[in-house]
Amino acid sequence: MKKVKLLIVSVVLSLGSCTKDLVSIDYGEINPAIFPKTEADIEAMVNSVYYPLRGSWWDGIFSTSERGVMMISDCTTEILTGWYDEKERATQHSYTPDDAGITYFYDWFYNKISRMTMTISLIEESTVNDELKRAAIAEVRCARGLLAYTLFDLYGPLVIAPLEVLKNPLTEAPLARMPYEEMVNFIEADLVAAAEDLPHPADARYGRFNKALAKMLLIRLNLHEKRWDKVVELADDIINYNYYRLDDDYVGMWDLDGASNSGEVIWAIPCDYEGTSENQWQLMVLPGVYAPKGGWGTIQSTWWFYDTFQPTDKRRTMLISEFTDVEGRTYNRANPGSFLNYGPLPLKIQEDAARTTSFTTVDIIMYRYADVLLSKAEALANGSGSPSQEAINLINQVRERAGIGDVQLVNYPSLSAFNDMLLTERSHEFWCENGQYRADLIRHDKFVSRCLEVRKSTYTAPYKQLFPFSRTAISEGKGQFIQNPGYN
Repeated sequence: MKKVKLLIVSVVLSLGSCTKDLVSIDYGEINPAIFPKTEADIEAMVNSVYYPLRGSWWDGIFSTSERGVMMISDCTTEILTGWYDEKERATQHSYTPDDAGITYFYDWFYNKISRMTMTISLIEESTVNDELKRAAIAEVRCARGLLAYTLFDLYGPLVIAPLEVLKNPLTEAPLARMPYEEMVNFIEADLVAAAEDLPHPADARYGRFNKALAKMLLIRLNLHEKRWDKVVELADDIINYNYYRLDDDYVGMWDLDGASNSGEVIWAIPCDYEGTSENQWQLMVLPGVYAPKGGWGTIQSTWWFYDTFQPTDKRRTMLISEFTDVEGRTYNRANPGSFLNYGPLPLKIQEDAARTTSFTTVDIIMYRYADVLLSKAEALANGSGSPSQEAINLINQVRERAGIGDVQLVNYPSLSAFNDMLLTERSHEFWCENGQYRADLIRHDKFVSRCLEVRKSTYTAPYKQLFPFSRTAISEGKGQFIQNPGYN
């Protein structure tokens, strides 16, 4: 970029306790000789790296709005439909470098990776004891790996500023995007190191990173790279913690206290009414006429997606296909009005009708144990080149919790048939969760064909599997920063 700019003000957030006050740290004024020196100093710096990873319309990458990865990612699939702004562009695959709502994730968050790199350096140079350093750096590296993977999945390789460049911010240093394999290795190194020193899930505070999360992120990275043997190894590691289990109540995980009480949730982002970390999902999904408390109604699912579920599938419960409004009028598929004309309302979470603000206290679930099981099933089949009973059994564990019948190996003799079935299961299990289904479709070469089938869009093409960078990002790179193919 034109200059690698350090973010001057970092707002510190502890997701372990969402009601803590926000504290500002000016990294431009830090003297490493006096800060950080104490455990409290280190904790403040570690807390700060959670800040961009929270839910917030303004500056949280996991916002449950159009400013968050999940909504925009799911809009590129059959799960969600948008009919205006960046949501429509995502739905139609019509995005360009001029769509700020699409380029936003890179433009706003890439520099947070640089801040995390500087945070690691400051902690390493501090005088606190080695044990505290290791624990702190593990959290920061997990945050950096998570953010880097999230952006890499959307855009491909990123600019990753070296520490020596960051320490000389006044020196003009246009940087190129990292080569592909180096990018993958960078993310992997962060997450492997984090998994080594993060606490066991049983010892981690709710809302904070742990070993299982780092390994779950490594599973996602290795799925992305189709390194099936590593996926199986990582999944077995998490299974062998003997800590997680499938929650008996799928829908209940999104009740007011569902995530914090569930034995399935690997990582969730705690939320509160004050908006320290915001969950705006009801505001986004529910139309203004919805009783007893509506919202803006900015998004719908698709009837195509709804029809892929078995009627008894519990995972379909919060796809609201009929509702009665505040004046007693009933809307459904036969009488959709402008509220169900594309598909059901993808509520996913408990409606929290008693919420006192536009936000809800329902926590944002990011990763669950079900993902470990389905990822292992996929890796077993694709690694060996054919479905197996072991892979089928893992899928059936998830289906049984959903209240539907088992699938039988005899019905999936080919790998392609198995993968099609598995993709459907992943969409049913993880719809409107963290947006990962977009990557699932891409991995199995269904991203374009599914858009053609469901949307009949003339804009989709293989190059749309990656989002474009903004023209500003390209311009600031002074010829070093190369746009993704197809967008020039």
